[in-house]
Amino acid sequence: MPPHPTPAKATEESRLEPAVSATMSESGHSQPGLYGIERRRRWKEPGPGGPQNLSGPGGRERDYIAPWERERRDGSEETSSSVMQKTPIILSKPPAERSKQPPPPAAPAAPPAPAPLEKPIVLMKPREEGKGPAAAANASTPEGTAPAPPAAPAPPKGEKEGQRPTQPVYQIQNRGMGTAAPAAMDPVVGQAKLLPPERMKHSIKLVDDQMNWCDSAIEYLLDQTDVLVVGVLGLQGTGKSMVMSLLSANTPEEDQRAYVFRAQSAEMKERGGNQTSGIDFFITQERIVFLDTQPILSPSILDHLINNDRKLPPEYNLPHTYVEMQSLQIAAFLFTVCHVVIVVQDWFTDLSLYRFLQTAEMVKPSTPSPSHESSSSSGSDEGTEYYPHLVFLQNKARREDFCPRKLQQMHLMIDQLMAHSHLRYKGTLSMLQCNVFPGLPPDFLDSEVNLFLVPFMDSEAESENPPRAGCPPYPPHLNVPGPGSSPLFSLLPGYRGHPSFQSLVSKLRSQVMSMARPQLSHTILTEKNWFHYAARIWDGVKKSSALAEYSRLLA
Repeated sequence: MPPHPTPAKATEESRLEPAVSATMSESGHSQPGLYGIERRRRWKEPGPGGPQNLSGPGGRERDYIAPWERERRDGSEETSSSVMQKTPIILSKPPAERSKQPPPPAAPAAPPAPAPLEKPIVLMKPREEGKGPAAAANASTPEGTAPAPPAAPAPPKGEKEGQRPTQPVYQIQNRGMGTAAPAAMDPVVGQAKLLPPERMKHSIKLVDDQMNWCDSAIEYLLDQTDVLVVGVLGLQGTGKSMVMSLLSANTPEEDQRAYVFRAQSAEMKERGGNQTSGIDFFITQERIVFLDTQPILSPSILDHLINNDRKLPPEYNLPHTYVEMQSLQIAAFLFTVCHVVIVVQDWFTDLSLYRFLQTAEMVKPSTPSPSHESSSSSGSDEGTEYYPHLVFLQNKARREDFCPRKLQQMHLMIDQLMAHSHLRYKGTLSMLQCNVFPGLPPDFLDSEVNLFLVPFMDSEAESENPPRAGCPPYPPHLNVPGPGSSPLFSLLPGYRGHPSFQSLVSKLRSQVMSMARPQLSHTILTEKNWFHYAARIWDGVKKSSALAEYSRLLA
C-alpha cells in the first residue's frame, strides 16, 4: 500500500492546482493527460478510511466535485462572460485572402465625341422653392437621360402645407437636336397654351326658336372669371341686333350683312317680320358675352302662330298669351344672368314697355346676392336678390331729342315710371360725363337715369350731301344766310345738333364696358360655370310657378 501523503506535500499540491487551472483558461487548450493522472492519483490516495472509491454503489460521485474542477469551472464562466461583453467582433478577410482579390475591371472605352451642336436656347420657367440643387442637376443632365428624382424638401415652419412659391427654372434646349427627350414637353402643346382663344365670326344659338337650350356655345368659353354679360330687350324693329353688333365686333362702315348679329333685311321689313328668334350668343376676344333676343310682344310671332296653325303647349290656351309668356321668360332670364341689360326703343315712349319690365322683374327667379345678410331687418329685396344694370337706349333719335330741355323731360319721366323698381336704372351711365353736352354742368339733371341717345345711322351720309333748295341746314333762329348768299357758308357742313354717329357709338361702348360687374350668385363664376348656371336658370324659368300662375290670370 502506498504511503499516506504528508501534510506538507498536500499543501504544495493544493497550491499548484489554481496555477494549472489558470494556465489552461488563458491558453484555451486542454491538458487531458495531466488532469487524468492527477485525478487518478488523488482518487487512489487513502484517506482516513482507505482509498476513496466514488464509483461504488455507496459512493456519491454525482454530489462530489473536486476542488480544482470547481475552480476551473468558475474561471471559464468568468472568462466567457467577459469575452461576450467586452470583446468586439471584426469581420474581415485574412491578409492572405485579401491579397488574392482580382483587380477592378477596366473602364469602358469612351464613346466617340458627338458632332458639335448649334448654340443652345435657354428657356426660363418658374420652379418650386427649395429645389435649387435638383434644378441644377436637371439642367446639367445630358438630354436623352431621365434625371434622378430629387428628395422632397421639408417645408419651412412659417409656410402652410400646399403652398408652393415659384422660382425660375432653367431648361436647355438645342435647336438642331435630332431626337427630343422622351420627358420633354411637345413644343406644339406648349404654344397651344399661349394661343388666344378661338375667335367667333358670327353668333350662334343659345336658345332656339322652340325655346330649347343649346349647348354649342360652351366650346368658346374658358375657365376664367373676368367676364361681362350684356343682354338686350326691345320691341320689334327698334335696331337691337344692329346695336349689339356695333358694340361687339363691327363698325358702322361695314356692310350690315357681315354683322355678327344679323340685322333685319329690307325684305323682312316689307313683310313686317322679325329677324331674330330665340336668343343668340356671341363672345368677343375681350371676354364679353353679348346676348341678342327676339322682339318682345312681337306681332309677327303672333301672326306666325295664328296663320301656320302651330300647336301651342298644353298650359297655354291662347296664342297671344303664349307670345307674352315667351317675352316674360326671356326678360326674366336676362335679369338673372346678365350684368347689363340694354332696353332699346326708337321713339319716346311706350308705357306698355315699362309695364312689361316691371312684370318681368316681379316673376324673375329669386337668386341670392353675394352681399346677403341673414340678420338684415330692413325688409328690402335688394339685400336678398340680384338685379342687373338697366340702360335705356334711345335709338334713331332726332335732332330735337338732343335739346337740353327735352333731355331733362325724358330723364324725369323715366325716373318717375321706374321709381318702384329694384333694377339699377340710374347712377351707372351718364351722357354728361362723356362730354356729349359740353355746355351743360354736371348737376344739370336733377334725377339722371341710365339714358343714352343715338341718332339715325344714315344721318352721316345725309349731312355730307349739299342741302336741297328750300331746306336750310341751320335752324331759323340762328339767322344764318342761305347757301346762295355767300360762297363761304356753302363750304361748311350741315348743322346736326349732336355729335357724329361713330362718336356716340364709341362713347356708348366705353360706358357699357366700364360698368361694374356684380357677382351673379353666391360664388364666383367662370365662363363655363356661368354657362351651366344660365342653363339651370332657363330651365327654372320655364318651370316657374310664378309664371304659370300669371299665365292663368291672363287666360
